[in-house]
Amino acid sequence: MSDHTERHSAAPTNGLGRNRVKNPLDSHLNGLADALAPYREQAGVLEVWGAHLARHLGAGGRLLVAGNGGSAAEAQHLAAELVGRLRDERMPLSAIALTPDSSAVTAISNDYGFEEVFARQVRAHGRPGDVLMVLSTSGRSPNLLAAVEAAKEAGLHTWALVGEAPNPLADACDEALCCPSPDSQVVQELHLVSVHVMCEYLDRYLLPFVEAAQRKEMVAV
Repeated sequence: MSDHTERHSAAPTNGLGRNRVKNPLDSHLNGLADALAPYREQAGVLEVWGAHLARHLGAGGRLLVAGNGGSAAEAQHLAAELVGRLRDERMPLSAIALTPDSSAVTAISNDYGFEEVFARQVRAHGRPGDVLMVLSTSGRSPNLLAAVEAAKEAGLHTWALVGEAPNPLADACDEALCCPSPDSQVVQELHLVSVHVMCEYLDRYLLPFVEAAQRKEMVAV
């Protein structure tokens, strides 16, 4: 009997022949379940953010979104929901993810360093009153901290969607939703929930805002 066979036969297995050591599905779902109750206690801020974006974007303002890695994908997801739509038909809203433009990202990183990759775009695209949302599982990314600093200098509101508190990004931003889990995968999944719920609230608050604006236009005509 080979050494490989001996090790395999000695491993505890269930009826399907798989190792019973730390089932990944159970472990992952247990981590998510543990985070849901404390997350729910904080998630009321999503209604506040959704209402704010409905007013600001509905009036022609802009949302800038940034993140690294999986959070970069989530930033693009959020921008797509706003420029496109979540559920029902509505006006397109101005949202820019600062991650997809490979030419800008590589040029800025090459010329100014990776810490400036988002900050320089914030200075280019942000206007006073706009919103910068940064997404991070750790809350410690130097390029996001630099972006927040640039946003504040330019008069933008700054929001953080991050992992466990305390962390530097949550402290640096005007408002933050800290997803309470030590597991970055769980944090990213709660970020996805947050994006969808915030967009649901935005759509709810946007409709009466748009209808009121249309009535004003009709009166002016």
